[in-house]
Amino acid sequence: MNNELLPLLCAAILLVAFLYSAVGHAGASGYIAVMTLFGLADKTIRPAALVLNVLVAALTTWQFRRAGHFSWRLFWPFALGSIPLAFVGGYLTIPTKGFKILVGVVLLFSAIRFWWKPRETETTQMPAESLSIAVGGGLGLLSGLTGTGGGIFLTPVLLLKRWATTKTAAGVSALFILCNSLSGLLGNISNTRQLPFFAVPLAASALAGGAFGSYLGSQRFAPEAIKRLLAVVLTIAGLKLLFA
Repeated sequence: MNNELLPLLCAAILLVAFLYSAVGHAGASGYIAVMTLFGLADKTIRPAALVLNVLVAALTTWQFRRAGHFSWRLFWPFALGSIPLAFVGGYLTIPTKGFKILVGVVLLFSAIRFWWKPRETETTQMPAESLSIAVGGGLGLLSGLTGTGGGIFLTPVLLLKRWATTKTAAGVSALFILCNSLSGLLGNISNTRQLPFFAVPLAASALAGGAFGSYLGSQRFAPEAIKRLLAVVLTIAGLKLLFA
């Protein structure tokens, strides 16, 4: 990539990290879209996005947990199902165009719902552990195949099924993303036998955006504002999957 474009790429990465971390996500789908637009090589984009995801997800997890927006009881069954299948998804290199279109459409429909109905969930009900493990497994496989941490899939499920409040869903999704990103990255490295593309300026930009966004999301933004931001994030992710 032309070095003259690096500042613009860093600015775009910072913006993506800010927007995603405010809703408990880490930005992988946004990083993939940005790096694709800037002409980075396809074989480097997915692992690079996962590296940035790990960094931002770790920071976002810390911010939301510190603010008290996390439930271990809700988190662990989803993680138990997702981590091994995220590794499998990261290892596989199969044609996924049709599957990505389907997932993209689902994300866009979810975005519309969160934009028009942003009110906070008044009552929540914990799902059965067996159901959470099964759902987590499916989301883990999706996250590995798409090069994301799975938060863009988990958060809508938690909110639409009323399994968590908005900020708790964000906190649980952040750690879910961190685990799946690490697992997916290891799967990718196991397949390619190469360390992923990595650049210090991109990491610094992602961490700066993630620090500010996760602070505002965990401590300042109202749940309704987070849901509208989530609608924007899901729209970006959905369009990326449809047109990548």
